[in-house]
Amino acid sequence: MSIPRVLNRKNRILLKELTKTDFKLRYQGSVLGYLWALLRPLMMFAILYVVFAKLLRIGGDIPHYSVYLLCGTTMWSFFSECTSQGIQAIVNRGDLLRKISFPKYIVVVSATWTAVINMLINLGVIIIFALINGVEPSWSWFLAIPAILQLYLLSLGIAFLLGSINVKYRDITSIWDVLMQALFYAVPIIYPIAMVAETSSIAAKVILLNPISQTIQDIRFGLITNQTITTWNYINNTALTFIPIIATLAILVIGALVFRRKSKFFAEEV
Repeated sequence: MSIPRVLNRKNRILLKELTKTDFKLRYQGSVLGYLWALLRPLMMFAILYVVFAKLLRIGGDIPHYSVYLLCGTTMWSFFSECTSQGIQAIVNRGDLLRKISFPKYIVVVSATWTAVINMLINLGVIIIFALINGVEPSWSWFLAIPAILQLYLLSLGIAFLLGSINVKYRDITSIWDVLMQALFYAVPIIYPIAMVAETSSIAAKVILLNPISQTIQDIRFGLITNQTITTWNYINNTALTFIPIIATLAILVIGALVFRRKSKFFAEEV
């Protein structure tokens, strides 16, 4: 076996073990343990559903709105957890970085994979909830896969970029938390895009060109209802519809390049 293959195998083993450790430590000491992987997005969904669907009567014209909302909150929780954990990964693993020599990206990827595990668990809940709610199984469910992958790559790119900066400037974590609160309302998690389109079609298009909005709407389109407004069926300009994908790839590439350049100094700065 060649040396590169041995190193790759070691990296895979390390990635697997770090992911398992991160997942176990996340719920260590809590009474409910791994159940929190399900409870957090479900509790968030329940609160939003009561306030916005029942009290404010939002989403009444959307088929299976409860599943629509659950899907949105779950994918937002995935994006939020993936980025926040990835940004803090290098700082949290400082002791390991100083003791062992290995590719630093493994630390960030392992932190984001914990979020992937949680998302997959909750994706099963969405599917069960959708079936109970009357959503019929369809081949369109497979369309959600590339959208979920794109959302993960976007999260990973942000984690690489901001995580590498966060090693030296720890304010990045707090700034990102504030930005996430603003982004939550800039993305159609609670409100349907149709509400925005009624007021301003330009505003609706701008929102849809956000990669987070685009991926969440695509996932809803595939899993729940083909009446979901997406970048592809609302924006007529074909070139514009590829902006979210290009932005995702650009963030991933820039994040990876910045991370690679700064990773040489992580052990000294962390």
